[in-house]
Amino acid sequence: MSESYSLAVLLRVMERLRDPELGCPWDLDQDFRSIVPSTLEECYELAEAIEHDDFPHVAEELGDVLFQVVFYAQLGRERELFNFESVVHTLVDKLVRRHPHVFADGEIEGVVGKRTDVADVKTTWEAIKQEERHARQQTGALADVPVALPALPRAQKLQKRAARVGFDWRDADGVLDKVEEEFRELRAAIESGDSEGTAEEVGDLFFSLVNLSRHLKLDAESALRHASIKFESRFKTMEAIAAGDERDLADFDEDQLEALWQQAKAR
Repeated sequence: MSESYSLAVLLRVMERLRDPELGCPWDLDQDFRSIVPSTLEECYELAEAIEHDDFPHVAEELGDVLFQVVFYAQLGRERELFNFESVVHTLVDKLVRRHPHVFADGEIEGVVGKRTDVADVKTTWEAIKQEERHARQQTGALADVPVALPALPRAQKLQKRAARVGFDWRDADGVLDKVEEEFRELRAAIESGDSEGTAEEVGDLFFSLVNLSRHLKLDAESALRHASIKFESRFKTMEAIAAGDERDLADFDEDQLEALWQQAKAR
C-alpha cells in the first residue's frame, strides 16, 4: 500500500492549484461565489452515495466535500479573512461550547459525571444557539435560517423554529385538515383560471405537506427523494418492458402506458 497523504499535503496541493504563476487556470479563476454550485453538487452526490449504501463512493464523496472546505479556506487565507486553522479552531470551540454535557468546564478532556438524556441535550443546545444569535443581534425566532437552503428543508426549519414559541398545530390531524383545505383552495384557483393564485396555492400546499411530514417525524426532503427514486426505477422498468417488445414508450397510448406502469409496480 502506498503512503497515505496527510491533511498538510492536501493543504499544500490547494496552495499549488492556486499558485498565481504555476497553478491551474480554472482554480485560479474561482472565487467564493463561483464554487458554491460545486459545493452543493458535491453534498448532493454524497447524499446519493449514502442513500445507496455505496460506502466506497461515500468515502470518495467525503473527500470531494472536504476539498470544498479546503478551497474556501485557501480563498480566505489569500484575502487575509481566515485560514484552515481558524476554521478548525472555530468549529472545535463551537462543538465544545454546545456540548457542556460532554466537555466539563469547557475542557476537551473534561469529564461530566452523569449522563444526560436526549431531551435535555436538545433543550441545552437550543438555549446555547439562542445565546449565540443574541450575540450576533439575531433576535427573531426565524433569525439565521439560510435563504439559500433548498425549499423543502428551509420550510421545515422555519416551521420547527415557529413551533418552539408555540406557533404550531397540536397534532398531525390538524395539519392534515390544513392540507385538505389548501388542496380545495388550489382546485378553486385552477378552476378560476387564476395563474398567479394557482402558483401561490401550490406553494401553500407544499408548505402544508412539509408541515405534515414534520408532525409525522419524517424528513420532507428524504421522503420526496425516495418517491423520486421509486418513480425512476419503475419508469426504467417500463422502458425495459417496451424494449423487450422492440418498441419505444412513445409508441404506446395512454391506456397501454398505464398497463405498463402497473406491470412495473408489480415487479
